[in-house]
Amino acid sequence: MQDEELAEALAAAVRGDATAFAALWRAHQPPLLRYLRVIVGESAEDVASETWLQTARDLRGFNGSPAGFRVWLFTIARNRAIDERRRARRRPEAPHDLSENDLPGRRPDVADDVVERSETDWALGVIATLPKDQAEAVTLRVVAGLDVAQTAQVLGKRPGAVRVAAMRGLRRLAQHAEVLARWQESRHGEGV
Repeated sequence: MQDEELAEALAAAVRGDATAFAALWRAHQPPLLRYLRVIVGESAEDVASETWLQTARDLRGFNGSPAGFRVWLFTIARNRAIDERRRARRRPEAPHDLSENDLPGRRPDVADDVVERSETDWALGVIATLPKDQAEAVTLRVVAGLDVAQTAQVLGKRPGAVRVAAMRGLRRLAQHAEVLARWQESRHGEGV
């Protein structure tokens, strides 16, 4: 969706148009989920839902551009993620004895298996291994597509600190990619 279309959808959603809100959701949900997967892991879907609930509740008071909306949305998501991490520390969940696949009549979902093994999930998992400040900066800049100033707003940091964190994170990721490439080359050389 282009910024012009997003601006129209945003203005209509602020006025209460549910179809326009759905358009905002479709445009922003994929990068929002990717960001949250790095920040809160398996709780990403729940945190995204909480983010959209708060967004829907507070949208009538929003006054800004599509870029401002993205900053606002990711700020809400970050705050909900912080709340989720605090909740998880206070009340760790007990391990479950049964997985969904163990339930009667439940068959493994092939689509779920494909998604779990996708390159995107792999990349998000690697980003999640970075120190927290670097992981957030890289995810917001590269995955969510926010610029340095917008990322700084979401994180409550100076733009220079965001640049440094993103640069360090990207350097670490590049080293990880080099190690992976060498490992893959060695496996191909072994005939595996």
